[in-house]
Amino acid sequence: MGSTGTAATAGPAGAHERRSASDATGGALLGACAVWALITAAVHGGHPEGVLLAVLALAAGYAGGRICGALLPVAAPCAGALAGLGLALAAPRLALGPTSPLGHTGATAALLILATGAACCAAWAARTPAARLVLRLLAAGIAGTAAALGSVVGFAGCALVLLCSLAVARMRGRTLGIAGLATAALLMTGVSLAIADDALPDGLTAPLEGQLGRQRMLLWRDALGLAGQEPVLGVGPGRFAETSPMVATDVLSDGKPHSAPLQQISEQGLVGAALLAAVFCWLLFALWRSPRSTQVVLSAGAALTVLTAIAVVGNALSMTTVTTGVGLLAGIATARPLGDEPPEGGVRHRG
Repeated sequence: MGSTGTAATAGPAGAHERRSASDATGGALLGACAVWALITAAVHGGHPEGVLLAVLALAAGYAGGRICGALLPVAAPCAGALAGLGLALAAPRLALGPTSPLGHTGATAALLILATGAACCAAWAARTPAARLVLRLLAAGIAGTAAALGSVVGFAGCALVLLCSLAVARMRGRTLGIAGLATAALLMTGVSLAIADDALPDGLTAPLEGQLGRQRMLLWRDALGLAGQEPVLGVGPGRFAETSPMVATDVLSDGKPHSAPLQQISEQGLVGAALLAAVFCWLLFALWRSPRSTQVVLSAGAALTVLTAIAVVGNALSMTTVTTGVGLLAGIATARPLGDEPPEGGVRHRG
């Protein structure tokens, strides 16, 4: 009996220590991103302010999400979903469609996807079937709003998040789901790099180029070429517009390569790209360690992974509202609620 009591006492303490280690790792990674941006800016010049602002927004969103998710595990993600929807409606010009100009493409799609993920998290945290139904209808309504705004990618992304959230209803282990999300993100990033390197067969390159646009393809190839010239340090944060031959000849370009991985590797080198990947992996690891139910965790993970697809083909992560929303959703999904979650929400421990 004594040993059982000791194990029961040590269990929560051990879990708290692991969560503290995860938080410390995340803080160290975000700090490293900020420091590396300053280093590359000092070597090559540039404008690290954008990176620093994104790091600050992600950290602040994550901290706020942890606090709000602990105090209000249902109301916080519901409020976040409504806020994301409101922001998207306030800026419909940012919608991402097959024929949209480059610009800040994907920002509205990203906000709607995060809002859908938050609504799904709120639904799984709700205690009554009626509340869950209402919150899932909210998620479906957000997807419908994406369609009404003409955001084809936004609608597809929202629908995918909602379907993934419903599909994990019977899951009792999250390891396989988190591994699947990580693999999907890796594949999407790999495909974008292969397109930029013109390494795909012609039968695949032509359809993708038709969907993404010739201009975007040329910007991606410029970014990869710049990364080849400065593989470790890159050309400096915010200096893609100054160094890209494509941007110099295109008066309509906004000076961005419209791909977060390619922008990172061209402006901050392989180290910067590795840090970006490490931050995403940390978010997935934090979800895996989360005390929340498997359904809440995988709903948030699905939204973050779909958002990764948007970031791979656009510059949605350049928007402070999007990076703040990423941190907020991750924080809510990794918070420890002050009260117990309903048993219908799934198991509370990792599988």
